[in-house]
Amino acid sequence: MRLHVGCAMWTHASWQGRFLPHPLPPGERLRSYATWCNAVEGNTTFYATPARSTVETWAAQTSPDFRFVVKLPKPITHDRRLTGVDEPLRAFLEAIEPLGPRAHALWIQLPGSFAPTDLGTLAGFLRRLPGAYRCAVEVRHRAFFDDPRSARLLEGVLAGADAEWIPFDTTAFFQSPPTSDAERDAWTKKPRVARRSSALTDRPIVRYLGRDATTRTIEGWRPWLDTVTGWLREGRSPTVFIHTPDNADALTLARRFHDDVRSRLPELDPLPEPQPIEPLTLF
Repeated sequence: MRLHVGCAMWTHASWQGRFLPHPLPPGERLRSYATWCNAVEGNTTFYATPARSTVETWAAQTSPDFRFVVKLPKPITHDRRLTGVDEPLRAFLEAIEPLGPRAHALWIQLPGSFAPTDLGTLAGFLRRLPGAYRCAVEVRHRAFFDDPRSARLLEGVLAGADAEWIPFDTTAFFQSPPTSDAERDAWTKKPRVARRSSALTDRPIVRYLGRDATTRTIEGWRPWLDTVTGWLREGRSPTVFIHTPDNADALTLARRFHDDVRSRLPELDPLPEPQPIEPLTLF
């Protein structure tokens, strides 16, 4: 029984020398991260389709059971809104092919303006995707969270493609005003929607945003401990990504979440042992 956990990135300035060895060449950073977590969000692919040779290095640094949830590029989801995207989609799928089984899901993050009236476009897009890839959709339009009929329509579209609905749980973050620069920045950018904790497939994916204060982040994820434990007992294979506004302690928090679930399910497979940090020397 395995729970996959991870962060929004595999390298972060505040992790260097604290959690990950420093300095590390770019070709070793993901390998070191993968000793802490067994999944990662592929956010960088939103901004540009990577070179196939770059993706080959990602595969070389991770085991086949490591999970990438790779975000479709912005030109596909936001600029063209899933219409007339055959060529950029083909280029993207060709680029990520070296990941093989590590490409756990194609992450289709849609803009907040993508409304229930656009579901026909989403359904058509999902039908055109190669069956070799699982898909997971993140929506941000308030109607999908506030209007039960809109939620049911979306669930129907996703069920027809065996696709998952990715919740981005920001409820703990928005419980009280921000107290740091990172929190103030996130306050203006992150979606403020209701928590959703229903799984549509056997591989649910959760994105959770806490606070910069560790204790508040841990308090906020308590409902997810019950949900994720229940999914595992049902035979599902969840992936959970832990975020904080500054992500300074996200690596340790992701492992803490795994530990909290494992305290309820001792049969859960442990995470790998983190790569040791060598003490700094003068010479």
